[in-house]
Amino acid sequence: MELENLTIAEAHKLLASRAISARELVAQTCKTIREKDPAIHGYLEVYENEALADASRIDKKIAEGESLGTLAGIPLAIKDNILVRGNMASAASRMLAAYTAAYDATVIQRLRAAGAIFVGRTNMDEFAMGSSTENSAFGPTKNPHDTSRVPGGSSGGSAAAVAAHECVGALGSDTGGSIRQPASFCGVVGLKPTYGSVSRSGLIAMASSLDQIGPITKTVEDSEILFDAIRGVDPLDSTTVDRAYLKDPKPMEHMVIGIPKEYFVGGLDPQVKEKVQDALRTLQGLGVKTKEVSLPHAEYALATYYIIMPAEVSANLARFDGIRYGLSKDAEKLFEVYAGTRHAGFGAEVRRRIILGTYVLSAGYYDAYYAKAQKVRALIKQDFDTAFETVDAIISPTAPTPAFKLGEKTSDPLAMYLEDIYTVTANLAGIPAISIPCGLSHDNLPIGFQLMAREFDEGTLFAIGKAYEQSAKK
Repeated sequence: MELENLTIAEAHKLLASRAISARELVAQTCKTIREKDPAIHGYLEVYENEALADASRIDKKIAEGESLGTLAGIPLAIKDNILVRGNMASAASRMLAAYTAAYDATVIQRLRAAGAIFVGRTNMDEFAMGSSTENSAFGPTKNPHDTSRVPGGSSGGSAAAVAAHECVGALGSDTGGSIRQPASFCGVVGLKPTYGSVSRSGLIAMASSLDQIGPITKTVEDSEILFDAIRGVDPLDSTTVDRAYLKDPKPMEHMVIGIPKEYFVGGLDPQVKEKVQDALRTLQGLGVKTKEVSLPHAEYALATYYIIMPAEVSANLARFDGIRYGLSKDAEKLFEVYAGTRHAGFGAEVRRRIILGTYVLSAGYYDAYYAKAQKVRALIKQDFDTAFETVDAIISPTAPTPAFKLGEKTSDPLAMYLEDIYTVTANLAGIPAISIPCGLSHDNLPIGFQLMAREFDEGTLFAIGKAYEQSAKK
């Protein structure tokens, strides 16, 4: 039995029946990491001893007949910007290279309570800023399907680890597509939940009105299992909402999927378009109806995102000043401490976004850029509200291309930013979105399609996604 290939649901059944032990599953996972990760660099650190000790405790509970949840004994990887008490949390930056988390993020507390086992922290773009995981201060992650290509970003380490079977599931964070785009590139499932459905307490902030923690898994079923474990209101995050999603949505034959006329246009790789249309035909074969919808302000989404996001980055990263915590460069004058620390601690992409964000927030430019972007954001949200009056979900590509070559876009920030063109709208509107694998390119590179739904309607995404997976297996 190849334990590393198991899904969460499969592993749970084997653990519950005592066909395998949690320690066996964790040991095999760590063995796979040792064998595969030198070529992939999905992990920044592996917690092997700690994970094995946790697995032994789970096995003891099983032996004593204790009833355990679906996640008990399941090895998970955690993106390096989510705090795990007593372990390093660097956000893949030199600024926090020596920082040890003093407490667990709320999602980690909930997973611990469910019996999940953390096998390590995964690589990412520095402070979650990037679409390729090439911006990490500790070197890039490579795509398991072709190590000459990127895994996507910023949660590229988590997506690569799941795709390479170096964990059974993982957590990432998504500000403008940072879960969904790497999931598409690596051929796995990635969910960005509704804004406010999952606590951000213990997530190292990038852009607070956009950030959301979510699962990266092998199947849609596993995505739902992980989401169920981490969602819910949290007094430590005032944006969280006490609202459950509908777990039994309408039957497939009553579902209507919207096809945005603005999304299937120029700039989309023909192979991506073909595979997404194939997925749509599969869904139609299940009885799903389709309808053309319009998202007229979608063309402004990327520009809007790249004004709002850097503005929030500028504010959130102001705390890294060399005085309170993190890296500090001594100097005679206070300003020189600030300047020296931030120059040494932040990489080029982080500095670029801080500069851009500070500019759009500055006197004389706030109204022309930031205030206007917030108005357009409201119009984008309104477009989705209007579309969801007549459809249950909206389909699109996840990314405009399959995974690109390492180094291909590092010298062209605008080309890199265009990778987010299909994903940023869900973050701006605060709605849930999921990326699901739908085939391979001519070069055997994974391609994913994206489904978006109303706020707190993850249930529709799971229902459609699971139905698609079952049909695609036949």
